[in-house]
Amino acid sequence: MKRPLKLDGCWTAMTSPFTADGHAIDMERWQAQLAWQAKGDVRGVVPCGTTGEAPTLAFDEQRSLIARAVEVMHPLGVQVMGGAGSNNTHHAVELHRMVKATGADAALHVAPYYNKPSQEGIYRHFMAIADSCDLPIVLYSIPGRCGVAILPETVERLAAHPNIVAIKEATGSLDSASEIRRRCDLPILSGDDSLTIGFQAVGAIGVVSVVSNLVPDRVQALVAACNRNDFDAARAMHQALLPLAKGLLSLDVNPVPVKTAMALLGRDSGALRLPLCAPSDAVRRQIRDLLQSQKLQPTEAVNA
Repeated sequence: MKRPLKLDGCWTAMTSPFTADGHAIDMERWQAQLAWQAKGDVRGVVPCGTTGEAPTLAFDEQRSLIARAVEVMHPLGVQVMGGAGSNNTHHAVELHRMVKATGADAALHVAPYYNKPSQEGIYRHFMAIADSCDLPIVLYSIPGRCGVAILPETVERLAAHPNIVAIKEATGSLDSASEIRRRCDLPILSGDDSLTIGFQAVGAIGVVSVVSNLVPDRVQALVAACNRNDFDAARAMHQALLPLAKGLLSLDVNPVPVKTAMALLGRDSGALRLPLCAPSDAVRRQIRDLLQSQKLQPTEAVNA
């Protein structure tokens, strides 16, 4: 039976837990991370996206991570949105069909990167994926990574397809989110933790969050407060989380800071795959200080 997709809430952009040498997926740790998210009452998890170092994952690794997430999370009532993006349309279709075969609830598809296609090319790319099978698609616009944005007028055209069900807006632009909402009723998910409250104020219903790898319950509470129009409570939560949200996305490129934070908390090996690498000791100290300021106690020592 097809499960109804519920987008209103916190979706955690999961890190991919590697063994200490970075050569393999640590499935035992993956299950523990998934259980942590379920305990935090998030709406869903997103394996194999930007935060999951998707460009470094082999096809079989990607399939294994998503399939295990479905196996663990569905009995707990948590949904799964598998990352399936590619700048090769044929490969994106293959990944999309793979995500459907795992039993995931939806697939996240980033705009084609590096190629820098026109808006017509972007439209045709997503339509080809949407026509390939009936798995729901969440568009992902992140021009800082891709070199191109999915413009609001293109989103409006794509929203007419029944398999395109939402967009993750990581443009950093409230104007873009507002224009999408003006043009169509496609659900919007914030793609930036520091902007979640602002995006929800102009019509977003949730977030694909990096910070929720650490504090899923707090991010879910923030989104829920916005969705019930309790912006006084939401502002207080936003201000409390802001230093962590900004730090995890500014001290180094995502997911370096969040994987470092998880390692300091004893919840990840911290291993990254090249071309990403570990941060400097100075950055690690800053991350440790951020964690302590949020009453998250590091268990791993950092050089003074």
